Amino acid sequence: MDKPIRILLIEDDSKIVNFMTMALEARDYTILTAKNGKNGILRFCTDSPDIILLDLGLPDMDGTDIIREVRKVSAIPILIVSAREMESDKIAALDAGANDYVTKPFSMGELLARIRVMERYITHGDPTQPADVLRFDDLTIDLQRHRIFLGETELHLTPLEYKLLVLLATNCGKVVTHGQIMKEVWGYAETGDAKSIRVCMASLRRKIEKDTANPKFIMTEIGVGYRFKEP
Repeated sequence: MDKPIRILLIEDDSKIVNFMTMALEARDYTILTAKNGKNGILRFCTDSPDIILLDLGLPDMDGTDIIREVRKVSAIPILIVSAREMESDKIAALDAGANDYVTKPFSMGELLARIRVMERYITHGDPTQPADVLRFDDLTIDLQRHRIFLGETELHLTPLEYKLLVLLATNCGKVVTHGQIMKEVWGYAETGDAKSIRVCMASLRRKIEKDTANPKFIMTEIGVGYRFKEP
């Protein structure tokens, strides 16, 4: 992008705001700030940021409610930066539409790496609208013809394996929760049978991974879901 990336930081802790603002501005990001949820939503609507960094524990409203409000109108990348460590909190935020989650305390190196992933969503447009062909190293996914290749070899996936792979690959870099997988792949509105996901994932990995013990493409987020590793 030619102009500086605009990051909206919704955080009520002044020390964290000052630290993150200085660190990110030193790397040429433009930082917009809001200390509560209502002001955060207002700044999102009026200032057109490119990325949102969001704390969940705000004084006036829960961060997941902000995610839901933003997702009604925008696919802007949302990165959660929160002290909440419970898997249930992470799952709730991701299910509401957040793209990723960083737990406080965090290293600036980790935060910058996660922001760089968010930047890819800006550069490549809405990640929910994938290109016809996706390429990840030697793995090729032809969405139009429903064909998968590993190098020159065509892979034969079951319909569920194909849907699972496409869901993860088109959300590359984003954690996809078990609940989202059950809804999008199996069509269940509720969590459903987590064992079905594990069985399907194990079969898919045997087909696309050279070493299933050290997967190259699909990473496990323990207790939460899976992430397709960005190139």
